[in-house]
Order: sequence, then C-alpha cells, then structure tokens
Amino acid sequence: MSIAAHILRAGLRCFVSRGLEPEPQIDLLRRRMKAVLWVTPFPPRGTQAVRLEANGVKVVRIATPQSLDERCILYLHGGGYVMCSPPHYRDFIWRIARAAAARVVCPYYRLAPEHPFPAALDDAVTAYSWLLAQGSDPRRLAIMGDSAGGGLALATLLRLRNEGLALPAAAVALSPWTDLALTGDSMRGNASADLTMRYGRAASFARHYLGGADPRHPYASPLYGNAAGLPPTLIQVGSDEILRDDAVRMAEKLRAAGSPVEIEVWPRMHHVWQLYARVLPEGRHAIRRIGAFIETQMNPSS
Repeated sequence: MSIAAHILRAGLRCFVSRGLEPEPQIDLLRRRMKAVLWVTPFPPRGTQAVRLEANGVKVVRIATPQSLDERCILYLHGGGYVMCSPPHYRDFIWRIARAAAARVVCPYYRLAPEHPFPAALDDAVTAYSWLLAQGSDPRRLAIMGDSAGGGLALATLLRLRNEGLALPAAAVALSPWTDLALTGDSMRGNASADLTMRYGRAASFARHYLGGADPRHPYASPLYGNAAGLPPTLIQVGSDEILRDDAVRMAEKLRAAGSPVEIEVWPRMHHVWQLYARVLPEGRHAIRRIGAFIETQMNPSS
C-alpha cells in the first residue's frame, strides 16, 4: 500500500468514519455533499462537458481529447440512491473517459426517498435506450457505476436483457451494492475496517430507496437475479469494505451462470478508492485497469 494510501486512510478515519451516523438525515447529507462541490476539482483544459436531455432524463456527456466518438460509457454515480449527482464526479469521470478513450454519459437519475425504487432504474434504462436511439453501437457501449450505482448498473443489465434490448459490450462495477437485504458477512465483519460506510447507514439508505419493496427483488438487488447472458464484467472492491461480499458473491453468481467476469479484491482499499485518483496511486492504477478492460471488450481483436 502506498504512502499516500496510509495518509488518506488516517484522514478518513479522523474526519469521516467518526461522523458516520447510523440513521443519517438525508437533508443534512445533501447539504454536506453540496459543500463538497466547492472543493471538487474541475477537469483539465480540453475536457468537454455538455448537458443534454435523454428522453426526459437530464445527463451530462464528458469527452476528453482521447475520446472516440463511436465509444460511449453510461456511468451511474453512487450515493446510496439518496444523494450525489454527476458534478460530484467531475474529477473522476474525465479520467475514465481518457483511460477508455470513450465519451461518458452520466445521468441525473432521480433520488430517494422522494423517488423510490424503481425510479433510478427507470432513468438508467431510459438513458441507455436513448443512447441506442441516437445510433450508439452496443458493441461500442459499456455500462459502469460505483457503490449504489454499481448495483444499479448490474440491475440495468438484467432489465435490458429481460426486455430484449441489445446489451452493451462490457460492464464495470466499483464496490457494487448488490444486496439491499444486507446479508453479506462483510456487512458486519468489516464494520471496524470500513472507513466510509456502516451497516446502520446502509440499512437506512436501503429503506429510503426501497420504499417498502422487497429488498431481494432482482432489479433492486441484482445478486438475487438470473445472471445468465450478461456481458463481460469487471468488478473492483476493497478488502476492507462492508460491501466486499456483495462484490464477491455477485462475481460468483455471474461465473456460475456462464457470464464472463473478472473480480479484483484490492488489499486494504476503502470504498470506491478510485475516486481519489488525484492523490492515490492505487486509484490511478485501478482506472488504468478499467480502461484496458473496456478497450479489450470493445476491440476484441486487440
């Protein structure tokens, strides 16, 4: 583990993990996240960010000088289904666009509790269908997300397959939340190691998002779905996360169903460490791996 990772862990332990309320107030969390935008760096010069509307769903499309017009990634942000938005990811999305030589489309999907399940899923499917209608070749499409967005990306794949839509060439899930029933052993086993999440907080987010729906519904918790016929998937997760088993069990489910999957469990990494790529060598390395994976799936001959 790098020196930067040790320093970041110490900072997270002091300033984040000590303030993780088991029953967080959504309005307070959103105000805190709004304040974070003031210190979130902007992309480098040459990055293009365009706001569009995808059949009623607002999206932002990010492209770097390396982005190829024919390649596109639908990125679904995290935030427990209750907070965050594309601007919170402005120092990360461009890195994915550059690494994968693709344009990235990030939807402002609706958030709970105002818009409970399946509103976020409906918006993700709408945005993907819009990309197809715009002429995107599914062989040059990928779907990606982190945390709740990682689970949402996998749930979107299940629904696209079930509804007979063309599936993308690849999927990437970073620390995906795949089990809103919270049954993984790491949910409690990693409680003292995880610096950014707690069982009580995850349970609160799940209640807000589900709004009374079955936590084992495959479109809410893709771990309980039929994983057959899904595209090649890369999963990255940190060993210290409470969501570690959500990722590991999802990979096992995909493999058992015959769907190609690669899983990387990064030693001592915290939840979605890739977002800290500006200061974290492990984050930059993980992003390079993502770019190489997407490149391989979109250009099999390479």
